[in-house]
Amino acid sequence: MKTEPDYVAFVALDWGNQNHAFARRFAGTTAEECGQFPANAEALHGWLEALHRRCAGPVAIAIEAGGNSVLQALLEYPWLTIYPIHSAASARFRRAFRPSGAKDDEPDALMLLHLLCLHRRQLSALRVDTPATRKLAALARMRRVTVDERTRLTNRLTSTLKSYFPQALALVGEELSAPLACAFLRRFPELAAVQKVRPASLRAFYHRHHVRSEERIAERLALVRQARPLHRDRAVIEPAVLEVAMLVEQLEMQARQISALDQHLAAAFAAHPQAAFFSALPGAGAVLAPRLLVAFGDHPERYPDAGALQKYAGVAPVREKSGRHLWTHWRWNAPTFLRQSFVEWAGQTVVHCSWARAYYHRQKCSGKSHQAILRALAFKWIRILWRCRRDHTPYDEQRYLEALRQKRSPLAAALLSS
Repeated sequence: MKTEPDYVAFVALDWGNQNHAFARRFAGTTAEECGQFPANAEALHGWLEALHRRCAGPVAIAIEAGGNSVLQALLEYPWLTIYPIHSAASARFRRAFRPSGAKDDEPDALMLLHLLCLHRRQLSALRVDTPATRKLAALARMRRVTVDERTRLTNRLTSTLKSYFPQALALVGEELSAPLACAFLRRFPELAAVQKVRPASLRAFYHRHHVRSEERIAERLALVRQARPLHRDRAVIEPAVLEVAMLVEQLEMQARQISALDQHLAAAFAAHPQAAFFSALPGAGAVLAPRLLVAFGDHPERYPDAGALQKYAGVAPVREKSGRHLWTHWRWNAPTFLRQSFVEWAGQTVVHCSWARAYYHRQKCSGKSHQAILRALAFKWIRILWRCRRDHTPYDEQRYLEALRQKRSPLAAALLSS
């Protein structure tokens, strides 16, 4: 355990859009000071510099965790030890002493101060990763947000097409964000437009967009010949055509942005000193390998055992017991993106890893749901990777399979019989 410094003062900061509220207590005293200052960069740095002049020593500061700029600004002051407080923890601590639900900035800052001073042993100080890892984390998260936005746009486009041109969903394939779909909807925004084109021209269009299956092209040409409009109400069709044009333009822009992000992500990952370890993992690939690297970070002491990461990532179940009642459920307050990273990668390992595939099929035969199996598989993978990181050894599938055979695991028997 790392010994904490002798703090000169304890500070809590409740950040806001208009004003930041603070509360502080100096070491060896019980007196508490509260106040506010404007929520701008100049006032924040001025307040921090005044605090440093007054304290002239290490300071512990508590702040609600989240993607806020205030936390980023605090990282520039090495004399601060930052204790991020989960928003759920601060809300429940507040509710314990204020059942009425009353909430105000300065009392909230004072509540964070009490949490820091009285329960600091239950809190974890922020350990900042290297700039290379933080850059990789920002790029990976930005890519995920952009992909989610693309999904939202394709869902909206699907809904709009169903309102007046449902045949388009069969004519462009399953992926509405693909270049073929965008080009088709730009040229043929409604059924009447595609039915005016000669079959040879439509066939040539599909060939230009890399549709090589003549059987599939014939099916689509037959659909165009037999298709009937859902309705002929121009009051509905004309606005829908305009909306489709707008959505297609946004999807094409999203495609360019994701391509650029992929290039930046690949370059940042290749330059990272830990890239070789994570790129060699089965099924990791260009997108998931950087996300796994970010999940483990640069500080092994952040997760003293595999269970710490399993719980933080939200793949370890929660057990609630009271008397004879026992309830097991998944973790609700886990970082969503982190959990998605492990679960999505676990799904890829089913394709690329023999024992993971055997584990999935065994669990499926026992009646488990797809997502439950992937969470359980992610639980196993975290334990394996944590051990590899601790021992500074890359993952070796043959070594792991040999360990399964030595332990007479049912998975080893399933692999032998397959």
